[in-house]
Amino acid sequence: MDIAMIGLGRMGANMAQRLHRGGHRVVGYDPGEGARQRAAEAGLDVVDSLAAAVAALPVPRVVWLMVPAGETVDQTLGQLTPHLAEGDIVIDGGNSNYQDSIRRAKSLAEDDLGYVDCGTSGGVWGLQEGYSLMVGGEAAVVEQIAPLLRTLAPAEDRGWGRVGPSGAGHFTKMVHNGIEYGMMQAYAEGFALMERKQEMELDLAQVAEVWRHGSVVRSWLLDLSTEALKRNPSLDGIAPYVEDSGEGRWTVAEAIALDVPAP
Repeated sequence: MDIAMIGLGRMGANMAQRLHRGGHRVVGYDPGEGARQRAAEAGLDVVDSLAAAVAALPVPRVVWLMVPAGETVDQTLGQLTPHLAEGDIVIDGGNSNYQDSIRRAKSLAEDDLGYVDCGTSGGVWGLQEGYSLMVGGEAAVVEQIAPLLRTLAPAEDRGWGRVGPSGAGHFTKMVHNGIEYGMMQAYAEGFALMERKQEMELDLAQVAEVWRHGSVVRSWLLDLSTEALKRNPSLDGIAPYVEDSGEGRWTVAEAIALDVPAP
């Protein structure tokens, strides 16, 4: 398939490369000149405007957005949609609020444009390992872009799926990230407890390595923690928090609204 990838940051550029390696033609655009240059050096077909990206695609066109959630998505859609036509499809693969995705899907449907919200997880390993894709939208529209999803996923038959109607993809990704933040906090509390018990003379990197094999608490997050502790046992220079991108607070708010305990 032919696709335009709008947003060539770390996630967008790696996803574009995976699609390119999978045999799809990818037209890339990013407002940053440096990002465009890096993508071009990786072999992607890079253009210098949204209009050019749309013009380079055959009809019906598929445009994938990997831009920061919130106002940036609305601004990009505002610039993009005048260049689209009936039957074209827009995919939002960022961490948008699911309520925004429902609103955008309804708005684009008025112009007979398809809209898919795709919660995307995979981080720095996605290019090689594949991405977990939680997809929301009309079944017929999702089916049209299925070849792209199969290429991005770890395998054609696993790691991706249409989880529900418009908004369901980003709702599921919101909960996914809420769980992720809870797991990170649990690891942080456990390692802090072991660090404080100084008379045990624990090597935290060693403990983490033991846990990575056979333990019920093993995970990719633990793999990353183990690697960090091996390289930098005191974690000097590493901030003791992650930036708040919204999903954790949205998860808590949703739990309150639905009366679901989520301490």
